[in-house]
Amino acid sequence: MVDERPFENVKRGAGAFWLPRRKWRELVFIGALVPDGDFFVREPARPMPVFRDPDLFPEGVRFRVIFEDDEQVRIERVD
Repeated sequence: MVDERPFENVKRGAGAFWLPRRKWRELVFIGALVPDGDFFVREPARPMPVFRDPDLFPEGVRFRVIFEDDEQVRIERVD
């Protein structure tokens, strides 16, 4: 069965959350998240697509991105 709302598919776990890979590609393509060394950071000058949790990608936080499979990307906040 195909998910009819793939961009709302945020899964949460201990210390991480998962996004569909196509949502991740969108965030990088529009420049909402940009590389910062081995991590990614929010680019405050670019609009962030709407998520149910508006604090999913706060400014000033670095994120580690792990490509787990063809469908999902694990994202961890880095202190």
